[in-house]
Amino acid sequence: MSITQSPSSLFTTEEEKKEGTFDAYSLWIKEALEELPHSFTITDPFISGHPIVFASPGFLKMTGYSLEEVIGRNGRTFQGPKTNRRSIMEIREAIREERPVQVSLLNYRKSGSPFWMLFHMIPVFGEGDGRVIHFVAVQVPISGQRVGNGSGLSEMVFGSCRREVCLGSYVCQDRAVQVEMDERELENWEHCEASESERLKSAEAVNNVLAVLTRYSEFAGRLVCGKRSCLRGAECLSSSLVISLGRIKQSFVLTNPCLPDMPIVYASDAFLTLTGYKRHEVLGQNCRFLSGVDTDSSVLYEMKECILKGKPCTVQILNYSNRKDKSTFWNLLHISPVRNASGKGFRWKQVAEIPKVKI
Repeated sequence: MSITQSPSSLFTTEEEKKEGTFDAYSLWIKEALEELPHSFTITDPFISGHPIVFASPGFLKMTGYSLEEVIGRNGRTFQGPKTNRRSIMEIREAIREERPVQVSLLNYRKSGSPFWMLFHMIPVFGEGDGRVIHFVAVQVPISGQRVGNGSGLSEMVFGSCRREVCLGSYVCQDRAVQVEMDERELENWEHCEASESERLKSAEAVNNVLAVLTRYSEFAGRLVCGKRSCLRGAECLSSSLVISLGRIKQSFVLTNPCLPDMPIVYASDAFLTLTGYKRHEVLGQNCRFLSGVDTDSSVLYEMKECILKGKPCTVQILNYSNRKDKSTFWNLLHISPVRNASGKGFRWKQVAEIPKVKI
């Protein structure tokens, strides 16, 4: 599955490798991460769908998936019918608030068999602008056994979680005895707490992954850290907003009128496909960069007047793509202010429809 790289990502996409435009430091980061013994994944919230951009050999071994089956997929792939919705909401809330989280989670292997694990996720921040560029998620299996006791009941001891089941006439001795455990019975657990040693193991893994990312990000010139070292810049959208915007399939951009020259702060995948530009070539630009010598100046003036008055407008404008032939296209452009709670416009949304005519 091909994915479009975000501007601050530390990882190289398959498309960039084929084009020969990849960063050698990205390959070094991957090689260093692959040497770690832990089970973990790294995701990029600035790519539509918040996909996995790196999966460790330990994670692949634990789940039974191949690397090709994991890269570009969302973590929902490994959930199933009995995955606790409350735990999922905890993770989503942590992503929205851009903070670490530890939860016990029931996931499923490729074979369909369930397993309990301790899910430990942290955000990775860009040191320059304070934005979240990645999330690191460590998975530590929660070990356990099933035992019987003298009360005529059997209980599963799985980390710190227990479930008692009536055994009828079966009577156990006063001491606990180990019996067979059916993996499918794990699905019936409502919750399962990891042991202290498993929590420490996950914390150690997170620190080791972050240390590798921090070290190699210095070589790549895109410094990262585990804590936000500065306030997120006005040009940076929160990762949760970017994830939500990524679900919209329309061609559109968001601009920020509070910044000099009203730059683009978000561009959808459909917009990039329409214009032929890469995301890092679009972010920070004014929308004028799509104009050319044959673009009608009176239409540009009309757009400017509507923006100054805070009014929406719809225009048909001739734009230029970034394709090799520098082709032009007629763009039916809808511009609308996005207002905050006080009614003030703090973003502008510009929707570009699929070109009607090519010149």
